[in-house]
Amino acid sequence: MLCPGFHTADCLPAGQAKKKDKLLTMDASEITYEMVAKKLREVVTSRGRKGTDKQEQVEMLQFLANVAKGVPQKLEVLCQLVSSLFDLSPGISSYMKVGLWKRCVLVMLEVMDVLSQNSNIILDDTADASEERTTEPVPGENGEIRVWGNLVAFVERLDDEMFKSLQVIDPHTHEYMARLRDEPVFLALAQKVHDYFARINDARNQPKVALRLIEHFYYKADAVYDAMRKLTLQQQEEAAAVAAAHPEGAVAVAAAAAAEAAAAAGVSNEPGEEQTADDKVAIPVPLDYTMEESSNTALKRLVGVVFNSGDERTKARAMLCYIYHKALHGDFYTARDMLLMSHLQDNVMHMDISTQILYNRAMAQLGLSAFRKGLISEAHSCLQELYGSGHIKELLAQGMAMGKFQDKTPEQELLEKRRQMPFHMHISLELLESSCLLSAMLLEVPSMAANPLNVKKRVISKSFHRILDTYSRQTFTGPPETVRDHIMAATRALMRGDWSGAYAAVSALSVWQLVPQREAVLGMLQDKLKEEALRTYLFSYSAQYRSLSLDQLCSMFELAEKRVYSIISKMMIAEELHGSWDQPTRTIVMHSLEASKVQTLAAQFADKAQVMVELNERAYAFRTGGLRDDDDMGPSGQRRGGRRGPDGQWEDDGGQGRRRGGPKLGPLRMVGQQDQGQRRGGGGLRDRTGFRGSGFAASGLPDRFQRRGTNYRQQQNPNMHALGSISRGGGGLGVGYGRPGDRRRDL
Repeated sequence: MLCPGFHTADCLPAGQAKKKDKLLTMDASEITYEMVAKKLREVVTSRGRKGTDKQEQVEMLQFLANVAKGVPQKLEVLCQLVSSLFDLSPGISSYMKVGLWKRCVLVMLEVMDVLSQNSNIILDDTADASEERTTEPVPGENGEIRVWGNLVAFVERLDDEMFKSLQVIDPHTHEYMARLRDEPVFLALAQKVHDYFARINDARNQPKVALRLIEHFYYKADAVYDAMRKLTLQQQEEAAAVAAAHPEGAVAVAAAAAAEAAAAAGVSNEPGEEQTADDKVAIPVPLDYTMEESSNTALKRLVGVVFNSGDERTKARAMLCYIYHKALHGDFYTARDMLLMSHLQDNVMHMDISTQILYNRAMAQLGLSAFRKGLISEAHSCLQELYGSGHIKELLAQGMAMGKFQDKTPEQELLEKRRQMPFHMHISLELLESSCLLSAMLLEVPSMAANPLNVKKRVISKSFHRILDTYSRQTFTGPPETVRDHIMAATRALMRGDWSGAYAAVSALSVWQLVPQREAVLGMLQDKLKEEALRTYLFSYSAQYRSLSLDQLCSMFELAEKRVYSIISKMMIAEELHGSWDQPTRTIVMHSLEASKVQTLAAQFADKAQVMVELNERAYAFRTGGLRDDDDMGPSGQRRGGRRGPDGQWEDDGGQGRRRGGPKLGPLRMVGQQDQGQRRGGGGLRDRTGFRGSGFAASGLPDRFQRRGTNYRQQQNPNMHALGSISRGGGGLGVGYGRPGDRRRDL
């Protein structure tokens, strides 16, 4: 219980201020190294304990950093100060406030400045932070002094907190843009840490920091990277002006301004309290930081560092980022070769979820790159699996499914929210949908025209067929509004060979404004639509012509003569178009080798009717035990005993057959007993009446479908694939579906 009239934290009477620590009242000249070390050890050991005032710890560490004796002790205090500032964050469920994040960055920049000025001091996360010292540490054999500090953990935590803040902040507000302006400062800090690890030859931690830098560069187009580079130069100019006016430096001025703003507002940074006082404090970009002129150059250098000394996960993520970057900048073939040579597609299912999301993003960007280059088949291969799943938002971490029948637990929803990508890293879902459906349209429409009546033809895109069937069943179709409406309108025009109508529907999409090279992509689409419209027209209407003029086709589809000649010649070589060229008259002479539509439908009807008759006869024989005229013949055409009477009924001849209406099919256990009896050499299977049947066994099927000895082989019958086949395992009756080699289920 809480004491009435007392505060919850320190249990002091209301209105009574807590007594200050004695060390805070002492003069800086009176404080010794031992006193600072003892107080620092006391603060470190009290971290995380119940009732500890976190804000008071931060204030104490700031005071100790100002009165520390020697550079090693100051570095140790500053590292503990960064950890204490992280403790002020509400936790993993929320993000660190912007002002608190900036204070951490300022302390980290101060740490890096001290390390750059003192090359003999090494920060080591394996050093003992609670070691009792009364004097300054003595340099080792190499003159190095090791102080506790984990720079990699600090950089990763700052990166994660910035990522979480961008997830939560509304992307359509000025606050989001202001948060993005803090990215150059973090990049400068991460680059300083990366250079420090390179100077001390720390091959274990350098790839981790390099990967963080890669993940900030890989998704930026050239225009975005150039804008960030200009912003960095602008902030450096402002920092240089501040440094010229204040000799202590721009970083110290910013740190003092942040501390004053926090103190004036009385901010405690405790969970549930708002912090807006020092959010607007500008952090200067270090003047010694230089961004590469090209993002490709920066990525190539950082990826090389990761490949030289990184672990497997770090290498995989760096490779995926580099593939994404290459695809984004139009280098499809290099990105494709890197993906295939790395074999990441074989092992991605065994990686963590964040790496799988990165793999999906890389595949999406690879498909868009292929589409922009006019590689329709490759683009469809990359995008079909993502789009066809129906969960493209979840696969790219750009949204959450809000279905009615979702059975996710609160913990699963929270984990999914943490994996969401910030808005500025999103890939346009409309652009992905447009590219995938257009690729499917250009591949499927000529295929449908070439095989209009073949129900067994290979389906290239099931999702495209599903959407097309839905639109075909609509009684009335209004003007196109969504992406699907435009693509379906273009599909209907392309099926008629009307390339101009298809292009008008496609070019009306607003998504092309997001494509950097809009005119080039639309020109490519126009050429593809003309070519596929020509192929579709020939597939659909070639049977109606005796000859076609080359000049007429060129004028209809506005294609060059060489291009039309090439397309038609390829169709003739592939036997897709039955015709030949007549060079003197510049025409295509059609060969009437194809069946008409009525003939094709009649042939299909005859085949289906024959299959239906066969299935009905077998089902009737299986149910009644009756035989057809050819079922009582042995393998050599000889009768197996018995005779047919004057009335057409089968008569038993010495127990070597069975009349129609004899013993019916018994329980399924009799099927297994049949094989057992035959293997024992019992000479057949007797039913409950003592009747020995050689024409039928307990299964009721003709003898040619029963096993007979070790040389049994089922007779070839094309209709048995639809009916099923007898399983070999266990002597039971197995029902096989599909091909003969498919796995069968024993009854």
